[in-house]
Amino acid sequence: MATNPAAPLENLRYLDDLQVGERFISATHTLDAAQIKAFASQFDPQPFHLDELAAQDTLFGALAASGWHTAALTMKLLVTGPLRLVNGVIGAGVEVSWPKPTRPGDVLHVESEIVEIVPSRSRPTQGIATLRSETLNQRGEVLQKMVAKLVVKRHPAAGSIAASEPAASGQLSDSRKPQ
Repeated sequence: MATNPAAPLENLRYLDDLQVGERFISATHTLDAAQIKAFASQFDPQPFHLDELAAQDTLFGALAASGWHTAALTMKLLVTGPLRLVNGVIGAGVEVSWPKPTRPGDVLHVESEIVEIVPSRSRPTQGIATLRSETLNQRGEVLQKMVAKLVVKRHPAAGSIAASEPAASGQLSDSRKPQ
């Protein structure tokens, strides 16, 4: 079984360990113009991501990071943050928006909340945890909003018992409770 190499084994979490409403705050990442240009030159080579002068005459008015750069940094902060999932951060789908541009000098952090937990009926060894995240800068401005559906393994014992239990949407049946 592959595990998340960024986390000590005792801190890894299964779907059964998560709770709706649980919140997580990441560490920070300071972004500079060199990082913005390096990412853009490789993955999004548009003038407003590569050149301060060219960016002045665009919608952004100044150098701005690619939204995909912000998304990649968000992923890094999630993976290395306090939500340590036993099988890693595996997405089954995501909705993302960028209400404000990310700029050189921004210090990013991610605030996340679990908004839904649904054990799988067809695959009792896993389920979906829906995570709503905002990537903010040092001024508290929201630079990215994301809702991700994450595939998360269940505790091995819970998965075998859960196959015979009905699961309520948005709630996790706790098969570990004493009867």
